[in-house]
Amino acid sequence: MNAVILAVAVLLVLSLVRVNVVFSLIIGALAGGFASGLDIKTIGEAFTSGLGGNAAVALSYASLGAFAVALTKTGLPDAMVHFAIKLVGREGESNRKTLSKVLILFIILLVSISSQNIVPVHIAFIPVLIPPLLKIFNQLQIDRRLVAAVITFGLITPYMYIQAGFGAIFHGILRDNMKQAGLAIKLSDIPDAMLIPSLGMVTGLILAFFFYRKKRIYEDREITGAEAVAFSKKSLSFAAAAIIISLAVQLYLSHLEIEGGMIFGALAGIAVLYITGAMKWKEADGILTKGMQMMAFIGFVMLAASGFASVMEETGHIEKMVRGASALIGDNQSLAALLMLIVGLLVTMGIGSSFSTVPIITALFVPLCINLGFSPLATIAIIGTAGALGDAGSPVSDSTLGPTSGLNADGQHDHVWDTTVPTFLLYNIPLILFGWIAAMVL
Repeated sequence: MNAVILAVAVLLVLSLVRVNVVFSLIIGALAGGFASGLDIKTIGEAFTSGLGGNAAVALSYASLGAFAVALTKTGLPDAMVHFAIKLVGREGESNRKTLSKVLILFIILLVSISSQNIVPVHIAFIPVLIPPLLKIFNQLQIDRRLVAAVITFGLITPYMYIQAGFGAIFHGILRDNMKQAGLAIKLSDIPDAMLIPSLGMVTGLILAFFFYRKKRIYEDREITGAEAVAFSKKSLSFAAAAIIISLAVQLYLSHLEIEGGMIFGALAGIAVLYITGAMKWKEADGILTKGMQMMAFIGFVMLAASGFASVMEETGHIEKMVRGASALIGDNQSLAALLMLIVGLLVTMGIGSSFSTVPIITALFVPLCINLGFSPLATIAIIGTAGALGDAGSPVSDSTLGPTSGLNADGQHDHVWDTTVPTFLLYNIPLILFGWIAAMVL
């Protein structure tokens, strides 16, 4: 059996039976490594050498988590809840519930999309926005699986199609790696190629509103560390200033192509809260530590996923999987497109990062696409979609870990069954279909 398929299968099965995701990654890496003939020393060296691959990402999440919790001291989350209560009505009157649900979900969708480009803080907005709104969700009896689907859509679709923020990074990786593999493309070609696959994500979002439209009952539980904080126009203005300065630092460093923009942006935002007195000096250490702890689990998962990816590359079975698929394909473009998308799904499900998947699969897919006569636009669509596949629905992806971190703040939202499985079914199936259509028509 192919080592990559076995490793991903072990990872997914263990995750489904609620084994800790970090340990599932380690066990999956061991299973795949041994199946490929690697010894324990080689597996260990490959895994540990790969840990550094996502170190900057892990530190970014910790920094942004600290900034997010620091913002709570300005009363920003409480202001959001106050607005939501005014919107819903304190008793959640039945004649306002439907409109309130739609408005709240629409706001969450806009914030999620904006977090990838307009205010590129990625998942750091989730612990600020979502936990304070859980009681409002409970009052409106909103199924949190729908909220998870909305957030995941906002975290993925923008980088697939919009060439700004994280989308600019993803498109740049796609262009550069395709050029190295022998096919030069223009950045302006990528949105055209990714339009149809992006419609697959839109289809999944529409389906989410259909499947999870019914009421779901949750208990009202107190959230640790979510005590009410008094807010004023002054404190909210400090929060806005911190966010704007944090964003400005990130954009400036990004423009200069200096790495670490998220880390330094979070530091700048925290500094503003210090200087303005929105965060008291004697409380700061505890607040920032709490924020780092909140995002620490995601950081550990990303580190372990990087080690997992390193072991999979060491096995050489990703290339074997593509070669095996090629032997089945012959000159059948339709089957080739489908198998390449499935390979991308398997790889991304294991390592949890579409940004990391693209460099792995591009060197293998570009020559195959050229030999089969796919157009440049079709090749972009295949590789871009294959990279994005699995980002939704992977238990180790930040696109699923992020929503769970907010929705499970009161312990009533399961990562695998309430985020991972629903987003896998809602988004990956339409993505395969629309990605395949794009490959056939472009």
